[in-house]
Amino acid sequence: MSAVNSTMLELGTTAPNFSLLDVISGETYSLEKFKGNKALLVIFMCNHCPYVKLIKESLVDYATDYMPKGVGMVAISSNDIENYPDDRPEKMKEDAERLGYPFPYLFDESQDVAKAYKAACTPDLFLFDENLKLKYRGQFDNARPGNDVEPTGSDLRDATDKVLSGETVPADQKPSIGCNIKWKKGNEPEYFG
Repeated sequence: MSAVNSTMLELGTTAPNFSLLDVISGETYSLEKFKGNKALLVIFMCNHCPYVKLIKESLVDYATDYMPKGVGMVAISSNDIENYPDDRPEKMKEDAERLGYPFPYLFDESQDVAKAYKAACTPDLFLFDENLKLKYRGQFDNARPGNDVEPTGSDLRDATDKVLSGETVPADQKPSIGCNIKWKKGNEPEYFG
């Protein structure tokens, strides 16, 4: 498994819009669905990546704690499903139902949304404030496959608490690390590699 860091998109960037199908409900989601939230977490993830597998349960705990506080949350899978069949929409739905995701899990078949966010790895997290300005694009926490650190989401939780209370999130943020997004052959963005 080769690990890559997130691109660390510039803080203050406005959340790019999207219109993607939720594999759980069959509904189409765009940023419009998250209007009125105090914050929005967009996370690029997939089923098969060991970095994502490690944090899935803790991610559900985060959602359970923060969605009632006004944090919108959406997960997006952008992987090439021809070469990575475990990430197909029906498998995404199975995974979401098994783990009880309380947030939508969207499929980015064209990979255009991943490119718009300059997403590079799974998991890649983007936390926006109520005005959809990027405040945090760092790691979930220090847990990594094989390092015996229990995932808690401490870094993301700290950033979320600051956004919700109107405090400044420090700009010194540790990048997320994980498996690279599995780009379709010939569709790799200029920032990949």
